[in-house]
Amino acid sequence: MAPSAWAICCLLGGLQLSGGSPGPGVPRLRLSYRDLLSANRSAVFLGPRGSLGLRAMYLDEYRDRLFLGGRDALYSLRLGQAWPDPREVLWPPRPGQREECVRKGRDPVTECANFIRVLQPHNRTHLLACGTGAFQPTCALITVGHRGEHVLHLEPSSLESGRGRCPHEPSRPFASTFVGGELYTGLTADFLGREAMIFRSGGHRPALRSDSDQSLLHDPRFIMAARIPDNSDHADDKVYFFFSETVPSPDGGPGRVTVSRVGRVCVNDAGGQRVLVNRWSSFLKARLLCSVPSPGGAETHFDQLEDVFLLWPKVGKSPEVHALFSTVSAVFRGFAVCVYHMADIWEVFNGPFAHRDGPQYQWGPFGGKVPFPRPGVCPSKMTAQPGRPFGSTKDYPDEVLQFARTHPLMFRPVRPRRGRPVLVKTHLAQQLRQIVVDRVEAEDGTYDVIFLGTDSGSVLKVMALQAGGSAEPEEVVLEELQVFKVPAPITEMEISVKRQMLYVGSQLGVAQLRLHQCETYGSACAECCLARDPYCAWDGTSCTRYRPSPGKRRFRRQDIRHGNPALQCLGQSQEDEAWGLVATTTVYGTEHNSTFLECQPRSPQAAVRWFLQRPEDGGPDQQVKTDERVVQTEQGLLFRRLSRLDAGTYTCTTLEHGFSQTIVRLALEVILATQLDSLFPREPRVEQSPARGSLASSPPKAWYKDILQLTGFANLPRVDEYCERVWCGGLGERPGSFRSRGKQAKGKSWAGLELGKKVKSRVQAERNRTPREVEAM
Repeated sequence: MAPSAWAICCLLGGLQLSGGSPGPGVPRLRLSYRDLLSANRSAVFLGPRGSLGLRAMYLDEYRDRLFLGGRDALYSLRLGQAWPDPREVLWPPRPGQREECVRKGRDPVTECANFIRVLQPHNRTHLLACGTGAFQPTCALITVGHRGEHVLHLEPSSLESGRGRCPHEPSRPFASTFVGGELYTGLTADFLGREAMIFRSGGHRPALRSDSDQSLLHDPRFIMAARIPDNSDHADDKVYFFFSETVPSPDGGPGRVTVSRVGRVCVNDAGGQRVLVNRWSSFLKARLLCSVPSPGGAETHFDQLEDVFLLWPKVGKSPEVHALFSTVSAVFRGFAVCVYHMADIWEVFNGPFAHRDGPQYQWGPFGGKVPFPRPGVCPSKMTAQPGRPFGSTKDYPDEVLQFARTHPLMFRPVRPRRGRPVLVKTHLAQQLRQIVVDRVEAEDGTYDVIFLGTDSGSVLKVMALQAGGSAEPEEVVLEELQVFKVPAPITEMEISVKRQMLYVGSQLGVAQLRLHQCETYGSACAECCLARDPYCAWDGTSCTRYRPSPGKRRFRRQDIRHGNPALQCLGQSQEDEAWGLVATTTVYGTEHNSTFLECQPRSPQAAVRWFLQRPEDGGPDQQVKTDERVVQTEQGLLFRRLSRLDAGTYTCTTLEHGFSQTIVRLALEVILATQLDSLFPREPRVEQSPARGSLASSPPKAWYKDILQLTGFANLPRVDEYCERVWCGGLGERPGSFRSRGKQAKGKSWAGLELGKKVKSRVQAERNRTPREVEAM
């Protein structure tokens, strides 16, 4: 294969064909791991051994510290730009525990260690930490000091069993929260992972757990636990658990289905006196529904709960529940974000109980009399009525406790806000694992910016804009940020609105990431406006952080809802930006050869169009028609076989939100094939062994010229890169595969290296020549 054809194959292997407008899921800005580090937007902590084995993360904004629980160790990091002065406490399993774990058939590396799973604030100076202890869970108090101090050490005298407070397995789904000196956990509490329960321990009261006699939890996958007050009466406070479980088919059919739940227990639950002794007497659960309705009435359900984030709008207000779901269908893989109001959750828990009755034992609403106090209600002012002083669940009648024991499920599901997801993503190359949300005030309203952690170590920064009369929100993907160099699933995410930082954890390590870096969108008003980032605005000279002010400042340009720079960027007309600032560059191509016109749009979200003005035409530019010979790619326009009729001025424009910009103008001159024989006399061929393939099909000056055409004279410095890819790194692979991607392949040949050196040396010698001087070679 000739070098020019080989280059074309390699080039096609690295390019993607582009057709119409990009899809809505394309991020406007992609930043790699190196981009984030070089821009000082990210700082990564991998620990002294290069990997943390991270399993727990606790952000303490009061102390300005981030606490990490890893494999056999705890870490304390100050919230600084480069993780200054980290602290470490080693906490391996006790002597003999690791060996016993291995004897029981567990993996010595991934399971037989002390993986820290619980990090919860215990008091002003201590944290409660619990680890798997090589399948013998252990808990201890960790001294962290007062605010302003940076100490970290384990209290040996506080070591105690962690059974029921920490799972045995490092990767077993688990949720916990610390309330009033007591730890609430949702977990499987036995060695084999079969005994699922919600457990309360650690305080002055007797421990409380789920009733094992009744199947209240069906193979649960716990996601999160949190205390959420229902009202101003703290006696009525509850701890809510979010989880998925696998249950028998609700219609009585065969098989099992996955459903997502929200469950709750009263903080002041004390169990029953004769029934449910030391068991939850207030546990109730309801289904969390997240589905996309179709015109025919059917629904596409997202049933597997992946993560939950509570967005607290204001102090004293109830939070909004932002939940990330995935499908469990074998047909397609998809993800959705649904938002729930606590008022809707409370309404479901105050509604009818689910009851199984009839010949088919199908679920229906309970139609009988519900005893008083209503099962699931906490002892509070509501239950303390004259003559019936129910000040504790131990005072509840047995019929109330029996009803709660047999009817833990609510009949109605909890439906999301607006009845549908705010965000749906399908056909993703990666899977979504974590979610956090920031509510941002912009010039034209308030927006929820959603950060989604993936299984490839990247974070998607997304908005869902609700149009006026449209039921389906508009998805705006602002950025895709590759946080970790090595792809690893993101398992933890915390956000600091005060510091405008996102803290991202994987098993490898943890990174702190700025929520925004406005200057990366560009240096023009139109670029800043088209970004539609509520954190950013044009201040008259640059794209900078937007900060709301009481009075309107005219020079702050921002349009999140429409992203229309024609209205926002006054003094910069489309014509000035499109034509006045783009110079015309002359490039040369040879007839019957391949030529590539490069055009890199500033935004992947922009639709790219090519226009041609031929020298003999006096009319308007005509849009370039693509076919098998002329191919439009994401990086430019590729002519597989150049014709003399292709000569003319090519204009590459982008269209985004109705705003058109010219990116590049290239005047293509075609050298006729009849001129080439006189310009380039034949030279001996460069042979290569049959085992490596043959390069003997073009004279050196011809293939050197082909390389110049591929890159364009305006991009001569990039010829080195093409040479490395095509000759020094591509030989030994099938054409177009291009596995090496700019690096030398393991199977490269001596002939290929020598050929590459010749091309590079020629390029170095010709860098200062003009295009016409090169033509005259």
